[in-house]
Amino acid sequence: MRSTGESTRASTQAGAQELGQLLRAGPFHLALRAALTARGLPLHRVQHRLAARGIKLGVTSLSYWQQGARRPSRPESLKAVRALEQILELSEGALLRLLAAPEGAGSRAVRPQARSYRALVSVGAAVEELLAGMELPADGGLHTVGHHERVRIGAGGELLGRESQHVVRAHRDGVDRYLAVHHGDPGCDPAGVRVRADENCRTGRVRWHPEAEVLVAELLFDARLRTGDTYVFGYGFEDGTGGRCTEYVRGFSYSGGQYVLQVRFDEAALPVRCRRFSRSGPGAPRGALADLTPSGRHRAVHLVEPEVRRGLLGIAWDWA
Repeated sequence: MRSTGESTRASTQAGAQELGQLLRAGPFHLALRAALTARGLPLHRVQHRLAARGIKLGVTSLSYWQQGARRPSRPESLKAVRALEQILELSEGALLRLLAAPEGAGSRAVRPQARSYRALVSVGAAVEELLAGMELPADGGLHTVGHHERVRIGAGGELLGRESQHVVRAHRDGVDRYLAVHHGDPGCDPAGVRVRADENCRTGRVRWHPEAEVLVAELLFDARLRTGDTYVFGYGFEDGTGGRCTEYVRGFSYSGGQYVLQVRFDEAALPVRCRRFSRSGPGAPRGALADLTPSGRHRAVHLVEPEVRRGLLGIAWDWA
């Protein structure tokens, strides 16, 4: 078993090797995505750095470029790509050279099939766009010490709501808020989702992206934290607007403390099987699968992760 430091170094080396290969062979969108990952830059920060160079480009456009849904070709777009090479610390022409090749060139490049606008919208890009509009960074200056989340599934199998008891520690002075993200199931109407500020906080700005079915809520603390301060607060989302739910997933951008997830089902709609799982990223396959035994008259299952790592954790269930 590798130590944490060895794993981090190995991951960094693998990422650098993949980036080098993509910059040589393309395609453009995968090379851009790998460069963004290697530098650890969220899209809204890239947008701000482009703006500082006098280049106006939306977060959604950046997301489309890295997904391969669109390809920069206009003069102002190519100017942005040149600036991206500097921002991402790439050699001059590294990305532009890939654009000079015919679209679809590259060892694995495949032109995306025509898809609806809803299908093209990335949840991550939607969150970045909402954060940029609120002028708030994705890293709010907080680390999670502990997080207990309870999810309620209704009689129709829909996500009724969820509530969180959260313990955080500030890693810089002046932190006074937390950004909570709610991603509904297909058919969710974010405008119909209600935000609850339950304990030691109050609701600030709430923004949503209907196409991505995602909502970002600003929770304002009752105190301004200093570096090292801990804070306990509770909040929730009341949903019920989406279709039948088959899993609940929580994403972690950073390593953190303990995470507990409990999913409770209505007696009128009990699943036949429940499993916990993890993913290294949104497009990665499920790993660490393990069956979960219901408790509380077969209505609830849970998982406990003593120390979360970057990636995704969740519980999935089968209705039949």
